[in-house]
Amino acid sequence: MRTHRQSPAGLPRGLAVLLGVAATVVVVAGIRLVAWLIAPTLLALVIVIAVSPVQNWLRRKGWPGWLTTVVLVVLVYGVLLVLSFGIFLSVARLAELLPQYAAKANETAGSMTSALGRLGVGHDQIQAVAGSLDYGKLTTALTQLLGAVASAVSSVVFLLALLLFLSADYGRVAQRIADVAAERPAIGAALRTFVRGTRRYLVVTTVFGLIVAVLDAVALAIIGIPLAVTWGLLSFVTNYIPNIGFIIGVAPPALLALLIGGPKELLLVIAVYGVLNFVLQSLIQPRFVGDAVGLSALATFVALVFWAWLLGPLGAILAIPATLLVKALLVDVDPRARWANAFIGAPDRRPRRTGAPFARRG
Repeated sequence: MRTHRQSPAGLPRGLAVLLGVAATVVVVAGIRLVAWLIAPTLLALVIVIAVSPVQNWLRRKGWPGWLTTVVLVVLVYGVLLVLSFGIFLSVARLAELLPQYAAKANETAGSMTSALGRLGVGHDQIQAVAGSLDYGKLTTALTQLLGAVASAVSSVVFLLALLLFLSADYGRVAQRIADVAAERPAIGAALRTFVRGTRRYLVVTTVFGLIVAVLDAVALAIIGIPLAVTWGLLSFVTNYIPNIGFIIGVAPPALLALLIGGPKELLLVIAVYGVLNFVLQSLIQPRFVGDAVGLSALATFVALVFWAWLLGPLGAILAIPATLLVKALLVDVDPRARWANAFIGAPDRRPRRTGAPFARRG
């Protein structure tokens, strides 16, 4: 007599799946409610993981523990300062430059509406386009953005405190992971995998970010766009947003190109960013990231959308580390869940052995 398949816990398989889905929904809703706490905490953890090898190297050189902790805190604050300074400087310099091109902006808007009229666009549609190109609205939007950056001081203070405590306590993390691994080897191995994967991701992303930043700055300087170095720094920062970071980085220089040289200059900047940033960041870099952290390109894109929705803007930057952490806690620790790697993992590009089953024929 046939019996219904049951889960290892003794529940019917369908009921176990429904309970799992319901628990996931509850957890996701709870994370979204406390995103203001989780996102800065995860950012602080990622920054500390990124610079912690310096502390380990100094300890091997014989430096005292308290001094290596001080160095780690200084490095962590320095990384946060560079990232924040890059974003704030880009927005501030753009807001400073725009008033100098007010007349040019109105002239460009007028020429664009005239071109639309010659193409047969109706008067109402032209008025709508002219209203959307209003220079005053653009200035107001930038002012509001600067105000939002200034109002984020309270969260920055919270993040600085988190970084201080995490940096001071990170020296004992290795021993704690070893203690956990003694009792639960799978958990210890999963946590070490998360740390290694996060470091590899940051190294690959930083290298590609430096390449893109230098190429963008040089190209913008040749074209004649003001503040080329500033926009190169912005490209470096936005490179940490997988797949779509170059779209955010191209917006300020493209706007300046439109105000300075008109549509032709705009198209030139977009074409340069499309060739450099899209090819490097969206085609080449995801493959290296996938090989470094074990995630497919599709998984990284889905992770970007999900974590940006769940944690806000910081979620877009932390999409890959957050996915690696969830994968370590839910997949890597449980041998029965390893099948999920077939869907989220990067393809294995190692050559198959000759004569192995399903081996690719010459």
